[in-house]
Amino acid sequence: METIFLQGRWLTADELDWIRQLIGHHPEWGRYRLSLHLAEQWNWRNGIGRLKDMAARSLLLKLERRRLVELPRRQRGGGSRPAKPPLYHQPPLLREPLLEDPLEQLLPINLMSIDTTEQRQLLRRLLSEHHYLGYKRPVGENLQYLARDRSGRPLACLVFGAAAWKCAPRDQLIGWSGPQRERNLHLLANHMRFLILPWVQVKHLASHVLGLAARRLSADWQAKYGHPIYLLETFVQRDRFQGGC
Repeated sequence: METIFLQGRWLTADELDWIRQLIGHHPEWGRYRLSLHLAEQWNWRNGIGRLKDMAARSLLLKLERRRLVELPRRQRGGGSRPAKPPLYHQPPLLREPLLEDPLEQLLPINLMSIDTTEQRQLLRRLLSEHHYLGYKRPVGENLQYLARDRSGRPLACLVFGAAAWKCAPRDQLIGWSGPQRERNLHLLANHMRFLILPWVQVKHLASHVLGLAARRLSADWQAKYGHPIYLLETFVQRDRFQGGC
């Protein structure tokens, strides 16, 4: 096998053989422990020193899809945490009276980065109930925000995650080659979810919130993952939306 480029790094034939031996010598290990051990052995860390075990997991999965390794069966719910029952059976959340106040009466908008389990559960429920695509926990590097008005009322949810692997118009706009894209794709982020809560009908709010997020996202990403974000992308379902806010 020639050296291949996966998950932002070159993988040699010797390294692939070592991964196969690791799996063979530890049949009792699950995918989480394999990916964590792989990141530790390679000292694979992000810019602030955190182990990139999720990147190692993604590399293993890509090797499996290419039929270069055979991973153990999943021991959990498909992610790094135990599977949890869906939250859709819970009673409807935060169905509030219609909010049509002028934007000026809601300022300053507090764009809060989601950090705690309670905050993540709230954001997940809001998106699951009110976003037409639903919501699942993003994999890999991501940032999530909840926008509240000056009274603390939730107004909007935003989720940013990994950019699309290939996108011809974007790649043509940037003008990079395939290898350049593989090396630098982590410096782009995809705006995966943007929800203005259905009872919030405030003119210019969407543009204001998106501007707040765009201005702080790179610094927040740098603080969490050790590298900045230089470009944001999003995708619009054109039969449903006009692409403006």
